[in-house]
Amino acid sequence: MNGPANLAQPQSASVLPSQFEALCHSPQLLPGENIDQYYALQAAIFRDLAPQSAIEWLFAIDIAELSWEMQRYRVLRHRLLNTYRQKAIEMTLRRVDFAGIAPEFQDIAEIYTINNALDWQMDASAALDIEARLRAYGFDQHAISMEVYVQAREILVLFDSLLNGAQLRRLMLLKEVPNLRRSKMADHVPVPGLKRSVNGRQISLKRSCR
Repeated sequence: MNGPANLAQPQSASVLPSQFEALCHSPQLLPGENIDQYYALQAAIFRDLAPQSAIEWLFAIDIAELSWEMQRYRVLRHRLLNTYRQKAIEMTLRRVDFAGIAPEFQDIAEIYTINNALDWQMDASAALDIEARLRAYGFDQHAISMEVYVQAREILVLFDSLLNGAQLRRLMLLKEVPNLRRSKMADHVPVPGLKRSVNGRQISLKRSCR
C-alpha cells in the first residue's frame, strides 16, 4: 500500500446520529494519521451498512474501527519494509566490500559499510552511485528486495498475524449484521399456534388445515 486512499471529501466529525454518540469513543489515532480520512472511511462503512438499532450501530462502529486498523497495519508494514531496505543495502554492501579483505581491515570496512548505507538513505545522489555499484556485482533491485524480506521476515509474521486477526473479526461482525436483521424479522412473523390479545380477549392463531 503506497498511501491512504481518499474515500470521500474530508469531514470534521462522525456521521453517527446524536442518540448513538455514547456508543462510539473519540478516534485514537497515531501521530501522522489523518482524522478526516478516518471519518471518511467510517462514513463510507456506515452508509453501506445503514445501521438502525443500537446493536447494529455497535457492529458498524467496530467494523469501521477494524477497517482503520487494517489500513494502519498496511501503511506501517510498507514503512517497515522501507526501513529494512537500508539494512538490506548494508548487508549487500558487506558482501561486496568484504570479499577478500584482510581480517585486520574488517573493522574499518565495517564502519565504511555502515556509513555508505546511511548515505544511501540520506543522499539521493549517493544512493544512485551505490545502487549502480551493486548492479555491477549482480545485485539489482529485486535482489535487494529479497534481502529486505529476509531481514524483516520475523516482524512481517507479526504484521500478517495482526492483519489476519483484524480481517477475521471484521468478517464475523459483517455476518452478524444480517443475522441480527433476520432474527428481528422472524420475531415479527406470526407463528401458528400462538395466541394474541385482541380487545382484551385471547384468540388462537392456529392455521386451519384442509
